[in-house]
Amino acid sequence: MTKKRRFSDKSKATVALEALHGDKTEQEIATKHKIASRQVATRTR
Repeated sequence: MTKKRRFSDKSKATVALEALHGDKTEQEIATKHKIASRQVATRTR
């Protein structure tokens, strides 16, 4: 069984800021940080 990965607040903030900046696609950001693309969202409500 695979152990669940934990992400620090700093790494979450880094991904979020990259997504909000808008110069890269969600897929590019996900690949760079080795996470699933569904974990990167730029939509706001």
